[in-house]
Amino acid sequence: MRLSKLFGKTLRQAPADAESISHQLLLRAGMIAQTAAGIYSYLPLGWRVLRKIEGIVREEMDKAGGQEVMLPVLQPFEFWQQSGRHVSFGKSLFTLTDRKEHTLALGPTHEEIMADLVHRYVQSYRELPLLLYQMQTKLRDEPRPRGGLLRVREFIMKDLYSFDADEAGLDQSYRRMKQAYSAIYERIGLPVLMVEADSGAIGGKESDEFMVLTEGGEDEVIFCSACGYAANAEKAEFAKTESSAEQGQSPANREGQSDNPLPVQEIATPGAKTILQVADLLGVPASHTLKAVFYYADGEFVFVVIRGDLEVNETKLRNALKCADLRLATEAEVAEAGIVAGFASPVGIRGVKFLGDDSIASGSSFIVGANKPEYHLKNVRYPRDFQVDLLTDVAVAQPGHYCPKCRAELSSDRGIEVGHVFKLGTFISERFGASYLDSEGRSHPIFMGSYGIGLGRLLAAIVEQSHDDKGIIWPPSVTPYQIHLCALNLDKPSVLPTAEKVYRELQEQNIEVLFDDRDDSPGVKFNDADLLGIPLRLTLSPRTLQSQSVEVKRRTAQETDLVPLENLAVRVKELLAGL
Repeated sequence: MRLSKLFGKTLRQAPADAESISHQLLLRAGMIAQTAAGIYSYLPLGWRVLRKIEGIVREEMDKAGGQEVMLPVLQPFEFWQQSGRHVSFGKSLFTLTDRKEHTLALGPTHEEIMADLVHRYVQSYRELPLLLYQMQTKLRDEPRPRGGLLRVREFIMKDLYSFDADEAGLDQSYRRMKQAYSAIYERIGLPVLMVEADSGAIGGKESDEFMVLTEGGEDEVIFCSACGYAANAEKAEFAKTESSAEQGQSPANREGQSDNPLPVQEIATPGAKTILQVADLLGVPASHTLKAVFYYADGEFVFVVIRGDLEVNETKLRNALKCADLRLATEAEVAEAGIVAGFASPVGIRGVKFLGDDSIASGSSFIVGANKPEYHLKNVRYPRDFQVDLLTDVAVAQPGHYCPKCRAELSSDRGIEVGHVFKLGTFISERFGASYLDSEGRSHPIFMGSYGIGLGRLLAAIVEQSHDDKGIIWPPSVTPYQIHLCALNLDKPSVLPTAEKVYRELQEQNIEVLFDDRDDSPGVKFNDADLLGIPLRLTLSPRTLQSQSVEVKRRTAQETDLVPLENLAVRVKELLAGL
């Protein structure tokens, strides 16, 4: 491809609203163009990268036993009602009405369609296991599209679905897909960390994400360097012990301490409404208090009780309550429930739904509100002095908390999700009648798994991970072209004819070449070469032609080498093989 004919232009500066590194560089390199919020066009260079990513993903899916299909973007809305996921997807689900007043959904994912197909075509255990996948456009009405390709409303996804006879078969398919994903990232040259994740609107009992750790990531990853535990912050757990900073001793030294048997006592706390104010007034750590947080979940008032030094993880809370809509209650709603804000107490309150984080069951006694202005209660114990309707983990895990596996301190980093795998189980297959007959003629529901990779986000994650202050650095496996050929001083004798000859010879050897044949200065050409990020640059100029050679520079190297023009294609292939 001649750069003078290439559709798309490089930019010296990124648009002001481009925040993430990948968004800035992909726009500046002329690889994508924004049409609207969360909607992008791929220009020729960006599309070549995406197709190479697709090729790697397709090869690994085929190698794992997958069969490629293509499913419709338009889906009957009744399918979503049948699965019940129209509630969990909520406003993210695009819908439209056709001329016959029939409601359709624009597919954000394809579990329903796949389950319906398997229901119609699979009958016997002999037809399982089955792996079906596609690469197709998905649409989700994201509330806050951001980061360029990192969070969009229209995107290309590889989605594979596994169908097995039992849970052991699902476990095997799940492991196979995780291995295939690892092979994909290794071939792309992208270091990833597999972390436990929340299943979200997709559903299912277990899921894992593949994360690229990078400063520009939109997700927080909580991990333990000692034992390898890692989870998305939405899912992460931790040992519910008080922090060593508060107690001045390790968790091991605190084990076995006796509980305070004293009765509940009311104490005056004038002006102390917040946890920090109460703890400071009474000279106790925040972990010796209980915090009250109020929500409305699907229209029902919920009183959440959690240890004072912890915060509520609303993803965990939504899952625990099995609700679609969750929001904080207003001051008026709190007062209407008979609760005194700032001095709220789970003790003595009736007629509301209580949920307790499992930190309240530590055996310690706590300070809580007295549900009376300017007063709190001390020596409060669960479950002696109050009860909850549900006791579970709804706390945010943070750096400095203790690992749930080995009790070492947890750390955190930012990450970009580049793959998500789910064990769906049978909840979708049962609703669509996707079942099979065993060897004795008995019917059983099929166990499903779902495995997705957003290809555009994967492209962006590569740029987030692989760039410098000059531009993109493409891994050789997905670079838009293998060689960036620069011809300098085209007005000088023999430069252009020699460059044209080199261009033809390399193409004849099936080497992908981007030929900068523009009549621009060396500085402009070199800057664009660095911005576009192709791994190997060849430069022809009057100086190199004096020695019948071409200057070779790797994108990641500072130094250059001179290589003879004679048998150049052979030498270039050797250089490419060494990248």
